[in-house]
Amino acid sequence: MSSTTEATTRSTSAPTLLSVRHLVKEFPIRSGGLFRRRAGAVQAVSDVSFDIAEGETLGLVGESGCGKSTLARVALNLIPATAGEVRFGDREITALSPGRMRSLRREMQLVFQDPYASLDPRMPVNELIAEPLRIHGLYGADGRDRVRELMSTVGLKPEHGNRYAHEFSGGQRQRIGIARALALHPKLIVLDEPVSALDVSIQAGVLNLLQELQAERGLSYLFVSHDLSVVRHIADRIAVMYLGKIVETGPASSLFSAPGHPYTHALISAIPLPDPRRERARERITVIGDLPNPADPPSGCRFRTRCPKFAHELSADQQQTCTDEEPALTDRGTGHPVACHFAQARALL
Repeated sequence: MSSTTEATTRSTSAPTLLSVRHLVKEFPIRSGGLFRRRAGAVQAVSDVSFDIAEGETLGLVGESGCGKSTLARVALNLIPATAGEVRFGDREITALSPGRMRSLRREMQLVFQDPYASLDPRMPVNELIAEPLRIHGLYGADGRDRVRELMSTVGLKPEHGNRYAHEFSGGQRQRIGIARALALHPKLIVLDEPVSALDVSIQAGVLNLLQELQAERGLSYLFVSHDLSVVRHIADRIAVMYLGKIVETGPASSLFSAPGHPYTHALISAIPLPDPRRERARERITVIGDLPNPADPPSGCRFRTRCPKFAHELSADQQQTCTDEEPALTDRGTGHPVACHFAQARALL
């Protein structure tokens, strides 16, 4: 099976809404001096492929600096791709101009990590929510009623529409951001760390809201997060990203019950268990050192320099394989694709 097919294996038969193939995004490194010549490049996204079906949630997980937010923005054509293809429905969008993308923007929306930074502090909330409608020429005679309806939909009181963003709590501001995203009746919403800045109890309310909206409106989500415990409660499938590449992907239930990649093992073992006795007795897996320089990634397997399996379990010949050969994303007996030469399923929860 090809790596592209493996990376996009889905557990649903619904039509594909977003299809990403062999996506690459490089940022040039410029030398100092007057002419600032190109001295190299950082490949933030390296040959990534995945699909999102209608009504499906794909969780994209990885630590800070792995390229997941860049991938989300390139997939929406907010940042131009260096190479690869992105199809939204039946349209290839990577080569579309901003003018031609304008109509598609109504169907593809983004909710940011920091709602306060993304909301204009000079505008009252009803105007913040109405702004997308005005931009796209959809704020008609019923515009005021539509804004009030959107506020009610996300759990805000319409009578508070004249207040400003700083007068709301963090969770309420995130609901304002969701209302803005919903205003244009999108098919796909990219959620970039939407609950990472919120308390746990507030996180649960926002996640429940997102699930309710998905069920009611048939929305598709690309849910970007560094926290697997959050993604576990909302994603149908999960893709684990490390240093610009997807290293493991599959249905959420399969990935949590039988994770195969050592990096996924570490992410899952960091999730606390509610039972203190099980928490004390469980196997704890940690990665070694810091994230490598993305401008000069390790040869072979990119994770080998931090891999506890590489350091403590592999023979010299196996280590040489990891050093020389880049592992393909393929099912190696775990039931879902894993980019590891010596993948091993482990029960960690």
